[in-house]
Amino acid sequence: MRRKLLITGFEAFGGESINPSWEAVKALADRIGEYDLVKMQIPTVFGEAAQRVMEEADRIQPDVILCIGQARGRSMVTPEVVAINLREASIPDNAGNMPQNEPVCAGGPNAYFATAEIRRMTEAVKRCGIPCGLSYSAGAYVCNDLFYTLLHRYDGTDIKIGFIHVPCLPEQAGDGIPSLPLADLVRALEAGIEASFHKAEKTVC
Repeated sequence: MRRKLLITGFEAFGGESINPSWEAVKALADRIGEYDLVKMQIPTVFGEAAQRVMEEADRIQPDVILCIGQARGRSMVTPEVVAINLREASIPDNAGNMPQNEPVCAGGPNAYFATAEIRRMTEAVKRCGIPCGLSYSAGAYVCNDLFYTLLHRYDGTDIKIGFIHVPCLPEQAGDGIPSLPLADLVRALEAGIEASFHKAEKTVC
C-alpha cells in the first residue's frame, strides 16, 4: 500500500517575485519511493499557513507532512531540528502582520523537536554532493510558526512532521548572497524523501 506525503512551499514574500521553496516543490515528481506526493503552495502569513496545511491534512490523511521554506543567507539545505513557541517578525508577513514576542500556541511547550527522520535525510542529501546540514533554529517568522503549529497539532499521532529550509536561487541572490540552483534543491528533496522517510539503505541521486 502506497503512502501519502503532503509537501508544501511558500509563496513569495518580502518583495521577492519567487520563492525557492515552492519552485522546488512544484518541480518534484508526483511519486517518490513509496510515497504519493500532494504538493501545496501556502501563504506567507502567520496562522493562515498552518491552518491551510491542517485543513488539507484532514482531507487527505497523509503519513508525513514535509514543509519547505526559504532561508535567505544560508548556503546549504538545512533540515530543522526544533521549532520554538515564539512569533517575532523582523518584516511584515504578506497580510501585514508583524507580531513581536507572542507565542505561537498559548500555553504550549517552549519547543518541539521534528518527528521526521531529519538526520537520515541530511546524510542522504550529503551523499548526493549537495551542501546540507542540520539547523537548530527555524527562526521566529512564518516558517517556524508553521513548523511549531504542526508539531503541536500532531503531537502523539502517527503523522510525522519535518521542515527544511533551502537557500535562495541564483536569480534571487545579490552580491555575496549564497544560492543553489533549482536542480540541486529538487535533487536534495528527492533524496531526502526517498532515503529518510522510506528508510532506504541507498539513495539514487
